Amino acid sequence: MTEQARTASPLAPARPSSPPPNRLSAAVDNALARPAAQQPQWSDAGAVHRVRAVLESVAPVVRVEEVDRLRARLAAVAGGHAFLLQGGDCAETFAQTTERYIAGTVHTLSRMTAVLTAAGRLPVVTVGRVAGQYGKPRSAPLDPSGLPSYRGDIVNAVEATAEARAPDPDRMVRAYVNSRAAMAVVNALLATGAVGPAGRALATSGLFTSHEALLLDYERAMLRVDARDPDAPKLYDLSSHFLWIGERTRQLDGAHIAFAELLANPVGIKIGPTTTPEQAVEYAERLDPHKEAGRLTLISRMGSARVRQVLPPIVEKVTASGHTVLWQCDPMHGNTVTSGSGYKTRHFDHILSEVRGFFEVHRALGTHPGGLHVELTGGDVTECLGGAQRISAADLHRRYETACDPRLNRAQALELASLVAEMLRPRP
Repeated sequence: MTEQARTASPLAPARPSSPPPNRLSAAVDNALARPAAQQPQWSDAGAVHRVRAVLESVAPVVRVEEVDRLRARLAAVAGGHAFLLQGGDCAETFAQTTERYIAGTVHTLSRMTAVLTAAGRLPVVTVGRVAGQYGKPRSAPLDPSGLPSYRGDIVNAVEATAEARAPDPDRMVRAYVNSRAAMAVVNALLATGAVGPAGRALATSGLFTSHEALLLDYERAMLRVDARDPDAPKLYDLSSHFLWIGERTRQLDGAHIAFAELLANPVGIKIGPTTTPEQAVEYAERLDPHKEAGRLTLISRMGSARVRQVLPPIVEKVTASGHTVLWQCDPMHGNTVTSGSGYKTRHFDHILSEVRGFFEVHRALGTHPGGLHVELTGGDVTECLGGAQRISAADLHRRYETACDPRLNRAQALELASLVAEMLRPRP
């Protein structure tokens, strides 16, 4: 595949199981009739329906069998027998759907996987924020200049003009095509061994994909039915293997949670410092009603200053409820600050401190610190402060390339993996 892989994937027809049966279709309609946060204000409803009709008829990005395999492997993580590494771009862009860029991310993840496997002596399940992470929630509908906020390439463009920032439903088709192209690149890299010697374990076990289930028009259009058991058909979102609900869209009465309830995919939910133990239990009851290990991942993003105080009662309450959830640490989003020069950034020391706090909490409670969820790139960017490279605020402008939030660069990501590996070493 060439550097222009993003334009090479045709819209292929899907299997006949695309349209959900009436019963499932009604359930989807009911779920999406609820209030939905962080959705774009489309100007042409007819165009949205047209795009959805196209996406409902195309081949999926991933396969049911792959989703089921990931869910089984996540069950091992939840049971304390493996570790989950999840990482990749804050917001993928169409322009970055190239062999070179994707190879950088995959190579970084493969090296991190090798480090964690060797030190922790646990199998590592590797999931990329890749092949679909094109949407981003925003804190305000308008940016500081008064333009509509950039919501990811699946909705609008990053260029600061009124025309570029207008939500365009045709971008959902572009997101699908780019996701398929990225998936093809990932599979080719693993199949040919192009990830290098450190990636042998990853080439054997596979690299699964994930993204935030944010844009509901797109996620709905990528639903497919597995009717192998006609008495109990299952509904899969085949835009990705793993989907998560973000901190801004986790309302218990909202459409995102109701939509996730219907899926056979493994799902995650970001829980921030305002999450109560009672809310966490309700998430578990709603999203894991049958108490199946591997179904639900609770992704804590508390901030380094609060994780040691806020997380313990949540873990205790959920554990007491009988749900075997997978506990994962996102040390990025709770540690974002703005530098004096106006750049959003994160300090490596704060990221590491939150990971340490996460491990301390679980070690003290006898539960399994099951995973790490980080925003990273395979490039040599200067977006996060600190680390062995000692990136300072004065360095941020040099290679600040993110489309949204600051990411660890390749060296910082590997440094973090080495430090987490020490935490995973068997204790005497």
